[in-house]
Amino acid sequence: MPMSQRQALEVLAKHRGQHIVVTTMTAVGVWPELSDTPLDFAYMPSAMGHGPGLALGLALAQKQRGVIVVNGDGSMLMNLGSLATLAAHPADVYLVILDNGLYEVTGGQATAGAGRANFAALASAAGIARVYAFETLATWQAGAAAALSGAGPAVIWVKVEGRLGQKTPKPPRTMAEQIQRLHEALVK
Repeated sequence: MPMSQRQALEVLAKHRGQHIVVTTMTAVGVWPELSDTPLDFAYMPSAMGHGPGLALGLALAQKQRGVIVVNGDGSMLMNLGSLATLAAHPADVYLVILDNGLYEVTGGQATAGAGRANFAALASAAGIARVYAFETLATWQAGAAAALSGAGPAVIWVKVEGRLGQKTPKPPRTMAEQIQRLHEALVK
């Protein structure tokens, strides 16, 4: 049985340490049940694919912290160039790609790369040295600590089951509230 998105995020929550965590798309709806700290930022822009850029900016500005960004495969396909950008501007960014082969929040259509896009190979080809791929819960549990530590950037490709009929999740707080919380946590 494939790992659920929730199971994948539970493992991430266990190993996130003091990293800033930026969630995007469907992860926004699950993450607040697992973690609710000022270092959690639910990023739901009007355009998909911008989470890695936000994470890179945070990591460059906050060099003492790492930044985990949770992106879906659909969001990655919208901005594959972010892989080359991460490789060109090394920072402690841990890009977790939850790959279910679907655009869940727009109706469950198959992504253009469903079953074919190899995000580990794409990340390696873009110049990212630390690349991980996990297809089962057991391997993700065993490898998460190593993948989420050390120097970034790191790309962590996690295969999860698709969930049809998902609605666009609502962030737990308004964007202004989230920005204020994160700012206060980072200036301490």
